[in-house]
Amino acid sequence: MAAELTAHELIAKHRPTLDQALEAIRTRAYWSPHPEHPKAYGENGSLDAAAGKAAFDALLGTRVDLGQPGTDDWVGGETSPYGIELGVTYPHADLDTLLPAMRAGQRAWREAGAEIRAVVCVEILKRISDRTHEFAHTVMHTSGQAFMMAFQAGGPHAQDRGLEAVAYAYVEQVRTPDTAEWSKPQGKRDPLALTKQFTPVPRGIGLVIGCNTFPTWNGYPGLFASLATGNAVLVKPHPRAVLPLALTVQVAREVLSQAGFDPNLVALAAERPGEGIAKTLATRPEIRIVDYTGSTAFGDWLEANARQAQVYTEKAGVNTVLVDSTSNYKGMLSNLAFSLSLYSGQMCTTPQNLLIPRDGIRTDEGPRTFDEVVADLARAVDGLLGDDARANALLGAIVNPDVKARLEAAAGLGEVALASREIANPEFPDAVVRTPVIVKLDGAKPDDEAAFMSECFGPVSFAVAVDSSADAVELLRRTIREKGAMTVGAYTTDDDVERSVQEVCLEEAAQLSLNLTGGVYVNQTAAFSDFHGSGGNPAANAALTDGAFVSNRFRVVEVRREA
Repeated sequence: MAAELTAHELIAKHRPTLDQALEAIRTRAYWSPHPEHPKAYGENGSLDAAAGKAAFDALLGTRVDLGQPGTDDWVGGETSPYGIELGVTYPHADLDTLLPAMRAGQRAWREAGAEIRAVVCVEILKRISDRTHEFAHTVMHTSGQAFMMAFQAGGPHAQDRGLEAVAYAYVEQVRTPDTAEWSKPQGKRDPLALTKQFTPVPRGIGLVIGCNTFPTWNGYPGLFASLATGNAVLVKPHPRAVLPLALTVQVAREVLSQAGFDPNLVALAAERPGEGIAKTLATRPEIRIVDYTGSTAFGDWLEANARQAQVYTEKAGVNTVLVDSTSNYKGMLSNLAFSLSLYSGQMCTTPQNLLIPRDGIRTDEGPRTFDEVVADLARAVDGLLGDDARANALLGAIVNPDVKARLEAAAGLGEVALASREIANPEFPDAVVRTPVIVKLDGAKPDDEAAFMSECFGPVSFAVAVDSSADAVELLRRTIREKGAMTVGAYTTDDDVERSVQEVCLEEAAQLSLNLTGGVYVNQTAAFSDFHGSGGNPAANAALTDGAFVSNRFRVVEVRREA
């Protein structure tokens, strides 16, 4: 097909961005090409706030026709956590038709080389970025995130993670030269001489299994890592969060076509209500890579059963904060209150267990008992969420009935230090909005341990009384080893405690944040600098994003010829 976007034009346009991304992952310094502020949009072809909202409204009740082969039905059924019926329908695929069509374009995509693939991916991300306001509404109304969080996490932060994956993919592919002249001396005889050619070859079709809570943020790393390494990508969204990823596929297909490649290199696999096609897809022989974010049970199933594929999972863990002492008590309480409240705790990085010595902690305001620390934290959360408008902007909406049920059941597990309350959302009266619950448990009681050693996804936290900071460190170790953790936090002014916590996290491969009291929170990570997960404990077998996340999505094949 004729290319409307030539290789020269794409390289000239996007090589500078790629180079900056490569420098960012080398230095780990702050950098982002995607503006976080809503007012930064509206020029150079991007949609401003009004245009983005209008574009989203225009999608409601429509059909997203991607022009895919093998469409045998139209499916939908998304309802916003804010109470709106989206009414959007998507193509349902006959896999025996779609998957061969996806494979057909891989040769030309492979032969294009790492640089062309990278700049095509950057063009896809640029077009998504121009529509950030529109995408923000799609993320908000499928995940339940409040608008500003949907705008930032579902927009620029997700786009950053996608670009980060492209950068790592490029680095790993160009690590080996395209060609080499090889000459081995043979003493008095002529040397042995070979010309060697090295080609990164894709594994096959990558499957991205999307999640409900962060469809773009969690979906983009795998999508762009596979695409940039030469693989076709089939996107299977969560049935409650199809729209953001369907629009992503639409943009990708448009760019691929305009760049002279087969648009079927990226396709969508939407499902009928209750169809549950993830298992079927994940074990198809054509699927050679699987990216998944979600429950531990299904992640474990994928790792055990999708044996023909390279499987990357981000599952669940029991995130823990150890509270030993602090030199900024008010800052600690404020930071923790925000961390527990953001998006109603519906983040895989939200702290669940707060390990606090039963005899209390040292602070800059004097000693505080266990009960005082928990009561002060409850007041901090109440103060943060006391104004309903601010609470709605922080909490968003409960994403599904399972989260609401866990929240309601948590109050029966122990003494409630902070009761959850219902908050009305005047703009969306049908939204389910709840403040967090904090429950006090005893680390020495087996029944309590059964509760806090299980993940309770949502706005639920346990204040766990332990005998000492040393006991807290050992409980932290056991938690990470047995249950995994996406994040660990600690507050201490004691060098020995800090060293002990750090050593546990190094030995058990958990990402640690120490003494956060300002505007950075344990449940936030920055692309190009922070690693999301480690791949070294049960919470995830991969990290977003590092070399290991991309390097096994392709293999290098060598062709040798006599010189």
